Amino acid sequence: MASAAWLKLVAREVLAALGKRPGLRGAQRVSALHIDMAPVTPIATNSYIQGATDIPLLTKTVGQCLEETAHRFPDREALVFCRDGVRKTFSQFIQEVDQAAAGLLAIGLKKGDRLGMWGPNKYEWVLMQFATAQAGIILVSVNPAYQAQELEFVIKKVGCKALVFPTQFKTQRYYEILKQTCPELEKSSPGGIKSKRLPDLSIVITLDSKLPGAFQMSEVMQAGDSSHMKQLREVQQTLSCNEPINIQFTSESRTALPVPLYHCLGSVGGSMVMAVHGAPAIFSSLSFEGKAALEAVAQEKCSLLHGTPTMFIDMLSQPDFDSYDLSSLHGGVIAGSPVPPEIMKKIITKMNMRDIVVAYGTTENSPVTFMGFPQDSISQRTETVGCIFPHTEAKIEDPETGEIATLDSPGELQIRGYCVMLGYWEDPLKTNEVITDDRWYKTGDIAVLDKYGYCKIVGRCKDMIIRGGENIYPAELEQFLHTHPKIEEVQVIGVKDQRMGEEICACIRVKAGQECTAEEIKAFCKGKISHFKIPRYIVFMKKYPLTVSGKIQKYKLREQMEKQLLF
Repeated sequence: MASAAWLKLVAREVLAALGKRPGLRGAQRVSALHIDMAPVTPIATNSYIQGATDIPLLTKTVGQCLEETAHRFPDREALVFCRDGVRKTFSQFIQEVDQAAAGLLAIGLKKGDRLGMWGPNKYEWVLMQFATAQAGIILVSVNPAYQAQELEFVIKKVGCKALVFPTQFKTQRYYEILKQTCPELEKSSPGGIKSKRLPDLSIVITLDSKLPGAFQMSEVMQAGDSSHMKQLREVQQTLSCNEPINIQFTSESRTALPVPLYHCLGSVGGSMVMAVHGAPAIFSSLSFEGKAALEAVAQEKCSLLHGTPTMFIDMLSQPDFDSYDLSSLHGGVIAGSPVPPEIMKKIITKMNMRDIVVAYGTTENSPVTFMGFPQDSISQRTETVGCIFPHTEAKIEDPETGEIATLDSPGELQIRGYCVMLGYWEDPLKTNEVITDDRWYKTGDIAVLDKYGYCKIVGRCKDMIIRGGENIYPAELEQFLHTHPKIEEVQVIGVKDQRMGEEICACIRVKAGQECTAEEIKAFCKGKISHFKIPRYIVFMKKYPLTVSGKIQKYKLREQMEKQLLF
């Protein structure tokens, strides 16, 4: 694997990522505790977890790693391309890599030049990947589906001196596509292209057919002699794992953002991600409108959609929901409040967002500290907020003892790390209420942590209902009530009660065209949840009091219900 430092080049509809990453010149060994994928074995013994902080690196180039492996396993198969019937042992592969690298030097390429690899998964793709690495040439990964305008942008953006491609793949006629931008190709000598629109491009290599103005790959493989092999060895002595080795262009992730800019999900998850990663940010309306968000996704072909649970519920409940083409969607982030499992399942199935993840954080934490993985199981994606971010610590504190809670025990979630804010502006007293002397930020959320490091938010400290001495977490009841087939959305709050201290009130929005009664809801609860968790009050509502960012204002809802119920 490769060392990891990225240089992101922001550009129009393409993202060029220049860096040292898996498969590139530098190599790294990842710690077993490094959480960059879903944990499959227990990693926590109590309710404390720390994200990755140290990744030991091997100071070897990709070429050195290949050479060492070829020396250890010369007769072992290195590559198999089933469709083309190609099989190469390590010994054969390293020999052809050196031969190709010397050939690239022979036809005029040198260390630091960029070579574009434009085509499908063929042996020559991997051959060029390692040959360029051996010679210090930077490989540019070009999407094999790119058409003339996209190809022109890629070549000009990074200054490709050489381009390698097959004659044709499916309906893609690569040579003909290149000629649209570089008409001089046909009348040029191999290696001598002088293009008005592509001034950096001088060398074209075809994998198969011999075409005007282009080298054939077989010619490149035979071009290097002993002097070029000597030149190759001299170049290799100058290579470092800290140098760039690959520029990757990917189809751009267009992100639909119905969230407000003043909120972290809009300003950080939207605008800042756009600036850093070159991802187009599509704002659907001046303030949230479910219909406008769906229209933006369909018209702009967005692949990602971010929002709060309430926003997604509103989008799903649009009368004409089925008329929108959401086929471009595959993922996004849902954040801002707990996500009921039933809602998450609808988002995955009805909105085509198979890769959606839950993110958890606060504005004070800039803003995300936990996030799930697209490959998580349904239960992990619908019942947890994922795992801790790198360079971040989390603990769950027992409210009675102030100590770290045991696994799967509820307590207040606290966060420490670079993400914690400096403080509330000119309000040291308020700051000291939420940030301890050793920089732990008290989130005010009640959570549990499992042995795999997954966190589940069960409620807010202030939202917890204490009914006759029993602690009741609204999020748990909301998740259960969402399984009722007539319920569109539900919010559970505690209202004052002289005898019990607090009683449970469920505020329910039913699905369009449905009718429901309080008795029906209570009958649904009986025998499925503890008797003391069954809501005493059930109120049917058309809408909830919301913040501009779409979050339910539970304190206002509580005030409204206590007034309505005449407390």
